[in-house]
Amino acid sequence: MELAHPLDGLDARPWQSFSHAYGSAEDLPDLLRALVGTDAGAADEALSELYGSVLHQGTVYAASAEAAPFLAAIAAAGHHTADVLTLLGAMAESEDEHGVAPGTVRAAVADRLPLLLPLLAAPEPDVRRTAAWAVSHTRATASALPALRGRWDEEPEPAVRAEVLAGIARLDPQVAAASAATALEPSQPAEVRMAAVFAHLDADAPWTETAHTTMLSLLPADDLRSDLDHERGEPLAAVVEALLGRDRRPEREAAFALIDAALHDVRADVRAEGLWAADRACTLSRSAPSRLVQSLRAAAVDERSVIDTASLLARLGRVAEPAADVLAPLAARNPHQDDDHADRALAALVRVAPAPAASLLAAGLGRRPRALGAAAGFPSPAHSAFPYDDDLLDAVRDRLARPGALSGNEPWQLTHLLAGWGADAAPALPVLCAALRHHPSQAAGAIARVAADCGPGERARAVTSLRAAAARGVLPAAQALYDLDGELAPLLHCLEQELRRGAGHVRDAAGPAGALGPRGAALVPALREALGAAAGGTTTPALDTDTALAEALWRITGDADEAVAALDSVFARAQRNAWSRWSVVRAARTTTLLGPAGRPLTPRLEAALDDPAQAPAAVTALTAVAEPASLDRVALAAAALRSAESDADPAGACAALEALGAAAMTDDHLRRLAALADGDARVVRSGVEDRIIEQDEAVREHARALLRAFSHPATA
Repeated sequence: MELAHPLDGLDARPWQSFSHAYGSAEDLPDLLRALVGTDAGAADEALSELYGSVLHQGTVYAASAEAAPFLAAIAAAGHHTADVLTLLGAMAESEDEHGVAPGTVRAAVADRLPLLLPLLAAPEPDVRRTAAWAVSHTRATASALPALRGRWDEEPEPAVRAEVLAGIARLDPQVAAASAATALEPSQPAEVRMAAVFAHLDADAPWTETAHTTMLSLLPADDLRSDLDHERGEPLAAVVEALLGRDRRPEREAAFALIDAALHDVRADVRAEGLWAADRACTLSRSAPSRLVQSLRAAAVDERSVIDTASLLARLGRVAEPAADVLAPLAARNPHQDDDHADRALAALVRVAPAPAASLLAAGLGRRPRALGAAAGFPSPAHSAFPYDDDLLDAVRDRLARPGALSGNEPWQLTHLLAGWGADAAPALPVLCAALRHHPSQAAGAIARVAADCGPGERARAVTSLRAAAARGVLPAAQALYDLDGELAPLLHCLEQELRRGAGHVRDAAGPAGALGPRGAALVPALREALGAAAGGTTTPALDTDTALAEALWRITGDADEAVAALDSVFARAQRNAWSRWSVVRAARTTTLLGPAGRPLTPRLEAALDDPAQAPAAVTALTAVAEPASLDRVALAAAALRSAESDADPAGACAALEALGAAAMTDDHLRRLAALADGDARVVRSGVEDRIIEQDEAVREHARALLRAFSHPATA
């Protein structure tokens, strides 16, 4: 391709008719001009703005495809070549395409390979390296692969050579594996050997002793990572992930052997990389925690390593109890002083060995915020509570009696502990009642939970305090009073006040209102007024509020027409909000409650089946509302299983399968359910980091229960 001026034809394009992340692309010509200008600062700013507009958080647009030819010409002309190549490669790599046909942007970059491939021979090593990365992401194997193979034969620079091999692996893993066979040899540069290990894995080649020895010889490998390959930013962890991804026992054991070796290494930086890899393994593999806990314990050789290990041990929970002894000494240090390291160790010990941790938390309460948070959030399932301890009860009472000293989440954390202990926390009722004025939202529910199983005297004290607070319009107190003693009038009054306050108060009040059922009839006018006030909104809060109001009205009145109309509106408006998928899920779950009365919403539910995140709720709802003879239960079970297997909504998928029953399960379905129940690969792989392992274990137990029920339906 003949190299003309890089901006030839720029002004002939109708830029205003193309869009990027911020709307019209009419600003792109000036940004592209800045890239070829003499003002280095303006060029840097233009590049930054291009990343924000044509590659916004990894998303590409129609304007991205239009800009690609000019960017390629700019790179070929020598203007900020490496930086522009990085942008082009990332655009070609993107799978997140908005307002453009799939593959359009990648094809636009590939179309300019005649300009880009010569840069593989540029004088500057960084340009050659970035060019190799960028051209490989075009997936244009026919033209890019021969060029990369030719570069591999000629390239002298190790970092460039490594990137060339990685590029070959993207285009043809088997060709790369053949090239990598000799690149594993100890005589090769470390960067090249690291790339060869990955090429070996990408080709699904057997993991050999040579590969194992090579990987260990490269540790610490952090400096060998490619700054262009964000997926493999931690090389050892990436190798472990690739091995575990094969989901075969030999490779799983090979991954654990690498981690074991790293965690037992005398070098601190190698142990640190081993810890990162162990963290990745425990997030991906169900057998990893019990298999690696002793090595994690062995790696905690000093205070720094104990702290580095503590977070992972906390997430492993009771499985990590064999490592409790490395946490305990640090957790017990300086109980009367602020000590962040002691707090981190104690927070881990709370999850790993809660009984001995309780007395240590009592000694340091008020100076151990992380540990208190861990105890208050003591893990799911929700019915579990942090173990009761006399000393901790006394410490909580003392702390709660000084409301001015409390900070952050302490009021909730302290009262939540007391609530979990129930009648055992009865000695704390006086201080809880006193705290009601200062922390009503937190104290009220705890009072009801603690007093529920207490004697008449304690119950009377609690009722008196809650009644006084409810009279002041404190909704949590009115709710607690109703829960404890059945007094309805104060709760109705407070709920009506909240409903008429509008905005964010409505959704919080709708749930408790609906829970009253027909006893909440006096709230119907306020609920209807709130529903009318929010009509037409497409934001997530507006959609979710209307769903909550529809549910409340249904529970109270049993008027299906009203609830169906409101939910139908939510489903319709959600189509105009790209971020509404979970609002649809919540609307589907509410539809389930309607039973056959919700049948008019069947088409809305069927439309949600194609979205893996929405499918489980839609399946569950369809089993409740649709004409039974119309349901293809086998297909619905398949949709639920796909959701679980893709980590879209595994917990919801289990609920959907339970609703469908054994008759929906084919032999293939049962095989897939068995993989969810007993496979080594975790089903839950994303979400809040501290909860992934815990949530996956809950899904596994549910899947196992379903498998038992479906395998023996007569005794289920």
